[in-house]
Amino acid sequence: MKEKIKFLFSEKKKESNPNLRSGAISFGKVIYKDDEKVPFETKKSYQVVNKGEFLINPLNLNYDLKSLRIALSEIDVVVSQGYIVLQLKKEDASRIYLSYLLHIFDILFMKSLGAGVRQTISFNDLANCFLPLPPKQEQIQIADYLDKKTAQIDKAVTLKERLIALLKEQRQILINRAVTQGLDPNVPMKESGVEWIGKIPAHWEVRKFRFLFDFAKGLNITKENLQKEGIPCVNYGEIHSKYGFEVIPERDSLKCVDTSYLKTNPKSLLKSGDFVFADTSEDVEAAGSFTYLNSDTPTFAGYHTIIARAKTPIFNRFMAYFFSSDAFKDQVRSSVRGVKVYSITNAILKDTRVCLPQREEQEKIVEFLDRKISDIDRLIALQKQGIEKLKEYRESLIDAVVTGKVKKVK
Repeated sequence: MKEKIKFLFSEKKKESNPNLRSGAISFGKVIYKDDEKVPFETKKSYQVVNKGEFLINPLNLNYDLKSLRIALSEIDVVVSQGYIVLQLKKEDASRIYLSYLLHIFDILFMKSLGAGVRQTISFNDLANCFLPLPPKQEQIQIADYLDKKTAQIDKAVTLKERLIALLKEQRQILINRAVTQGLDPNVPMKESGVEWIGKIPAHWEVRKFRFLFDFAKGLNITKENLQKEGIPCVNYGEIHSKYGFEVIPERDSLKCVDTSYLKTNPKSLLKSGDFVFADTSEDVEAAGSFTYLNSDTPTFAGYHTIIARAKTPIFNRFMAYFFSSDAFKDQVRSSVRGVKVYSITNAILKDTRVCLPQREEQEKIVEFLDRKISDIDRLIALQKQGIEKLKEYRESLIDAVVTGKVKKVK
């Protein structure tokens, strides 16, 4: 049996209650938002969604093809007027079953609806869509079966995510130890004089950042200046999310800027081995994030970036590992200031200290770390592949069961 959405649900009339917390859809669930970021006057215009009602984000379907846009609310919140709130009309329907069914409808079909430049749908676009609706007892059996199976899958995903976290922790420990203590556990040690670095091998030196690097600023541009072709450009967002540690334009998918910047902004053009620091971060943990250009391809530093260029020849890859260590990042984190956004300035970078063994030892440390980090990253990649396969299986299982492709569930 199939039923039209308009006979299953009604669109809820908008009501306000600014005393409720604000909410939104995230990863297929209705969650609380930070009320401090929502002015009370704005909340007064929000609409109520209660526990047991369905929430749909109908906006910009063509701009975001991955986000889940339908959720069964388990909390009472207020949400933006742009959302659609659905109330169940039929008493012989299971909300849990419908939440699974609408999940598949969301993934496979909903993004084909709507119109306009910012592809948007209304309840009328959904109203005449058919959904399979078996008898209620069968709906309950399906929901119970999927609850059990998806819980097993989610547990397996969680275990893999924990393993990834442990591998990342192991990687960080390796870097921290190698760039501050070296590879020989029996070497004599001395105090570095820097709280965040601790003891270092007696034959190493500690230098201030300001004596090793000159500084420049990235391009004073916005996202609107970026394009598909031209000169590759690395911006602060990519440093935080994609290309931390190193960037290789021939390998990495960088957005570009017009070639005219070669004439107008030559000081923002990077040289091979230059370091690019993000000059802002949304949390203290990310303060000090950087990348270095491991390529001879002409590349610009983009918006919200600081360029650090070595005054004299250095082994850039060793320095990149040191900048990845907590010994360096904790120096930056202890100096940044901010509330919602934290600023990283030239002055903060200049006052940090760097550990420097002799060049030959730097090369041995880099060779060791490259090998070990590669092994760890390979294991992380395998776990991520496993997670993706589990998630794909989860979606195909829900699809097969709620659409009747699998007839028997126990």
